[in-house]
Amino acid sequence: MKTSLWLLSLALAACATAPDSTTRVPATASSMPTSTDTLARYHWQLRDAVDADNQRLDALFGKTGKPPLQLDFTLDQLSVRHACNAMGGGYRIVDDHLVTTSLRQTMMACTDATLMQRETTIKAVLQGRPTLIVSTTGTTPLLSLAAANGRTLTFAGRPTAETRYGGPGAPVFLEVAPQTVPCPRPPLPERACLQVRERHYDANGLHTGEPGPWQPLQQDIEGYTHQSGVRNVLRVKRYPLKSPPAGAPASAYVLDMVVESETVAPKQPAQP
Repeated sequence: MKTSLWLLSLALAACATAPDSTTRVPATASSMPTSTDTLARYHWQLRDAVDADNQRLDALFGKTGKPPLQLDFTLDQLSVRHACNAMGGGYRIVDDHLVTTSLRQTMMACTDATLMQRETTIKAVLQGRPTLIVSTTGTTPLLSLAAANGRTLTFAGRPTAETRYGGPGAPVFLEVAPQTVPCPRPPLPERACLQVRERHYDANGLHTGEPGPWQPLQQDIEGYTHQSGVRNVLRVKRYPLKSPPAGAPASAYVLDMVVESETVAPKQPAQP
């Protein structure tokens, strides 16, 4: 089975309701600049959520191991991950309020109660022009959104790859073979390497040119977990590393998206 998974451009809608000013922020937190540049430097993952009575909204967290609700920002776009549907779009910061525009989302049906509750809650909060506070506790940045109904969602920031590596990465398409191969240099008998080759696409998403040669990739692709027997085409971002150790890779690869995925049946032995 083969699937193609191209990201869609998404946008966010606003509502003029004024939010309540009460926001649950840790007492030890100190303020940070509330700017689009600050928001864009982190992946914001839900850490705490309370209602108007300061009771935790446990339904947003679900079972241990489930990825938390996540917000990601560019300088003018916002996206929501790990709810039932992906959603996102434009946003502005107006008088310490997060104002979103043209809300759009995918239209998947979900049976997971946690994902459904996340979608309902974050959609209502984002459409309600919430109060926005950016702070830090220790070394962890925090983003708090306070809705008019008294709900407060607090997200912890994890630096983006651009923040960690000091600049934007170069997009590269890598085809990953369904089976791994031994790592050749230095010999690592206890570890297998991905076998990859570079692919090329035009602006319409069509293959162009010839693929590069197959070669073992002696490093991980951050965010990618390989499944034996599955061929993938990945869009990754390649970041140059500053002063890597001798013999270490000169670049880091970070998964951006899965473009194609295909389960490949194992080859049958030749019949005598």
